[in-house]
Amino acid sequence: MPNETATVDTRLFGRDVTYSFDGPWGAYWMVFLRVIAGWWFLNAGLGKVLEQGLLYDTTGWLQFGTKGSILYPMFEWFAVNAAFVPNFLVPWGQVAIGLGLILGILTRLAAANGMILATFFYLGNAGWGHGFVTSELFGIMIFGTILVIGAGRVFGGDAYLENLQLVERHPKLRYLMG
Repeated sequence: MPNETATVDTRLFGRDVTYSFDGPWGAYWMVFLRVIAGWWFLNAGLGKVLEQGLLYDTTGWLQFGTKGSILYPMFEWFAVNAAFVPNFLVPWGQVAIGLGLILGILTRLAAANGMILATFFYLGNAGWGHGFVTSELFGIMIFGTILVIGAGRVFGGDAYLENLQLVERHPKLRYLMG
């Protein structure tokens, strides 16, 4: 039976650090985290698509819902000049991110895009009416954890994809996988 505890040796702030990632419990937790984050985004994206159809409209939120946020000038520009970009990327991006995480396929790519989308939602929080610690901030942290750990190798499609000849010929593709 293989060792069930993985030890990580690294440097943090100039000091040597060693910590362990306990075997099966750590793996179960990563699968749980990946699937729950995937469901969160899949559900949000499908809700938008099913509610408004293929013509999802973000212009109201971009123009009025983000007023007072630090990214308001950028959001307003998109609302006026290129609303088709967020109108497509928000719902369908959430669906793609959710499916990628649930299935564990291109997990790091999905998590990185989840971080980007959650960051836009976080920074678009006009007036910080709910404070600085919001669900979007926790989303950024969860996606970051999935990205760093590479959770797609545990009960995910990335474990299969990494053994394909295409990936073996182009090992940098592993950076997109978990």
